[in-house]
Amino acid sequence: MEVAVRHLVPGIDAECGGACSCATCHVYVDEAWRAAVGEPQGMEEDMLDFARDVRPTSRLSCQIVLDAKLDGLVLHTPEFQG
Repeated sequence: MEVAVRHLVPGIDAECGGACSCATCHVYVDEAWRAAVGEPQGMEEDMLDFARDVRPTSRLSCQIVLDAKLDGLVLHTPEFQG
């Protein structure tokens, strides 16, 4: 989420600044990357209830920890954040 905000990626609003309290950084993880990124847990699962058009590959980008194994990660943004 921080990288997306820094690079002005459209569709990542990140209203809470990464505190996992708003769901405005909702993304869809490309299916090929789903296992590497992992599944949402705890508070993230709860916050996804507030996102629009949640899918099995939905994640909050503020909860995806970037490291070398995610080099080349493909994410998609929903039409609306919410």
